[in-house]
Amino acid sequence: MSSSENTASLYSQKSWRDHLNAFGPVIGLVVVYGIFLLVAPSSFHSLYNTKTFMTQAVIYGIGAMGMTFVIISGGIDLSVGSLIALGSVVTAMILRTAGAEEIGLMLPILASLSAVVACALCGMLSGALVSYMRIVPFIVTLGMMQITRGVAKGLAGQTAVNTSDNWLGSMMVIEPQVGKWYSVAPGLWVMVVLLIFMTILLRRTAFGRYVCALGSNEATARLCGINVSIQRIWVYTLCGALTGCASVMQYASLSLGDPTAAVGMELDIIAAVVIGGGSLNGGEGSVAGSLVGAIIMAILRNGCVLVGIPNYVQNIVIGTIIVAAVGIDRLRHKSN
Repeated sequence: MSSSENTASLYSQKSWRDHLNAFGPVIGLVVVYGIFLLVAPSSFHSLYNTKTFMTQAVIYGIGAMGMTFVIISGGIDLSVGSLIALGSVVTAMILRTAGAEEIGLMLPILASLSAVVACALCGMLSGALVSYMRIVPFIVTLGMMQITRGVAKGLAGQTAVNTSDNWLGSMMVIEPQVGKWYSVAPGLWVMVVLLIFMTILLRRTAFGRYVCALGSNEATARLCGINVSIQRIWVYTLCGALTGCASVMQYASLSLGDPTAAVGMELDIIAAVVIGGGSLNGGEGSVAGSLVGAIIMAILRNGCVLVGIPNYVQNIVIGTIIVAAVGIDRLRHKSN
């Protein structure tokens, strides 16, 4: 075989791998949905149930968007589940300061912004410790997971924080206009807007290129003049801010602040990113892919419940999928 034929063959193989990376999550989504379409009751493919699992995917999806940036940069954040609980408590505590007649329009907005800022500051602290103390992200965020969970419990007095009814609670209503096919939870539209913005940020800005450079080769990025420490802090801050948005949706779904909520959710969020094509080696991933991964996780949870699969079996299935996704990623990198 001539050198030109070898080059064409390698290019063809690379092209197929690129297409598989791009469309792999969508293929996975179709396969998972198809399996449940065959084994689940007819209620699974109803329009209302579709709206249900899409609404359930909002918290995972928004959290996965932030985690995407962290994983592409070569890091990990195990604190997002605890941050979601903390943000929901912050939201509820601010809303609790007013009576039902006094909440109005602005107080829920202030409460939401406070939750986002609180989670962003925690993310900034994690990024600073990783960057300047040279502590591996796994240890830093594992510690932050415990710290923020403890702070959430302390602020809430180790109990759920109830609030008066307010418009924020309607963000996760599955079908605001009952019976209307076009009526979906407002939180879904928030997720779509964030998807567009974060995709542009990752693919069309200098910051997005810096994030990819960090995960691909940090030493090279440093030699190219990128301030690695500052960029890493921004990555974790962004992840914290998006986790804060997810915490507001968590509050909206329960209409209270629960310091014990979202235990283990960080693993589902990380799994969504990996299933969506993100590489734990860094340098690879997409916001849209992570969102598809989050929808797959929501379908798995929803479908298993409808089929009647026990919770412990769900954990085994999802754990197996996570290991398989990471294994496929390893094999893919060996073949490159």
